[in-house]
Amino acid sequence: MPHIGALPAGARNAITDVAGVMVGHATLDDPEQEVHTGVTVVRPHAGSPYLQRVPAGVAVLNGFGKSLGLMQVEELGVLESPIALTNTFAVPAVAEAQMRQCIAAHPECGRGWPSLNPLVLECNDGFLSDMQRFAVGEADYLAAWQAATTGFAQGAVGAGRGMSCHGLKGGIGSASRRIADETGTLRWTVGALVLSNQGRPEQLQVAGRPLGAWLQQSGALAPATGPERGSILMLLATDAPLDARQLRRLALRAGAGLARTGSVFGHGSGDIALALSTAYTLPQLAAQPMPAVALLHDARLDSFFQAAADSVEQAILSSLWHASTLRGRAGHVRRGLGELLADWPADAFTRSLLPVSA
Repeated sequence: MPHIGALPAGARNAITDVAGVMVGHATLDDPEQEVHTGVTVVRPHAGSPYLQRVPAGVAVLNGFGKSLGLMQVEELGVLESPIALTNTFAVPAVAEAQMRQCIAAHPECGRGWPSLNPLVLECNDGFLSDMQRFAVGEADYLAAWQAATTGFAQGAVGAGRGMSCHGLKGGIGSASRRIADETGTLRWTVGALVLSNQGRPEQLQVAGRPLGAWLQQSGALAPATGPERGSILMLLATDAPLDARQLRRLALRAGAGLARTGSVFGHGSGDIALALSTAYTLPQLAAQPMPAVALLHDARLDSFFQAAADSVEQAILSSLWHASTLRGRAGHVRRGLGELLADWPADAFTRSLLPVSA
């Protein structure tokens, strides 16, 4: 898989290169019930995000989605729960699990203290998984939260288990980019994590080259029928001191990385980006003082915008590369890109396109 852009990657080339961020999965597979789904949880730090909130910004590129909690994040500019990713019909169950978890840790939540704003983001995995089973429950959310670590799997795992992307197997992908300060010292990190479930086969591009069209012309990938009905969730984290306004601007640049892979943010696609900073926290309770933070100057943001675009593009490709082939609901099949290219006769196109091992 080629390295996207000139900025260097972090040690893991993942969102967890941003110190404090952890990711965990719970994957559900039940072929008899045609259930192939799950939950992925992103924890901004190891403490209580309810008491020690992090600044965040939201960019909705196309709002065809059923996520919960985005409105308050957009209004207040803070994130006060872990970020949960799952399938569309599981949003209520996962939101309830987040609220019960918070109440168990903080019994005054919703009584003497403010209520929790749970944040659950979704994509529709109904092509490969029977969402009408309502298989995801509180235990799955808690398992994903408990499993959160810096070294996590990518591809068809967690919330990505049943997702499709450009007619291929999609899912969880991640990447990171390092940014230098005025002395040339690598000082900050931008990390991306995506849940890819978007795009038509013929639109797929890798490093600016039309891989999807080539796969179709070669007979390796079937043409799509009907309009695009996918979605993508794009999460960005950084250790740079940015406020909610700057983070909203950073989140918007995720769309540049998405567009490079061939997406046109189709009518039926929910394309949502969220960016957060781990550089400081904001207290929930008014008795605690607000931090005095020296924010990064707006004039320094161009490198962060570049990092956001590059890391999101890389994360989408990573989700495709790491995803394994899955036969799911009603016999539907999505091929994993890495397996597909391994099975297909190599030529100059694929050799030049994918010169570096993932």
